[in-house]
Amino acid sequence: MYVVVVYDVNVSRVNRVKKFLRQHLHWVQNSVFEGEVTLAEFERIKAGLTDIINKDEDSIVIYKLRSMPKRESMGVEKNPIGDIV
Repeated sequence: MYVVVVYDVNVSRVNRVKKFLRQHLHWVQNSVFEGEVTLAEFERIKAGLTDIINKDEDSIVIYKLRSMPKRESMGVEKNPIGDIV
C-alpha cells in the first residue's frame, strides 16, 4: 500500500518523528512523508509513532492509498521523489 504521513508535533519531538519516518518513507516536505510499504511495515510505523508522540498534544494523519498517486507539484520541490535510488 502507498501511505502519506502528515504530522504536527511539539517541537521537542519533531526531530525524533522525522528521524523515525526517514527510516521507512520518503521525505517530501516539512512534516510530510510518503512511500510504498507492506502491511507489516505500516504496523511498525504506527507503533513507532505511537511510542514517540504525546497523544494529548500531537497530531499525525496517515492516508492509505492502493497505489502511488499521480502527483503534481507547484513551486520548489523540497526533495523530488525521482531522487530515490
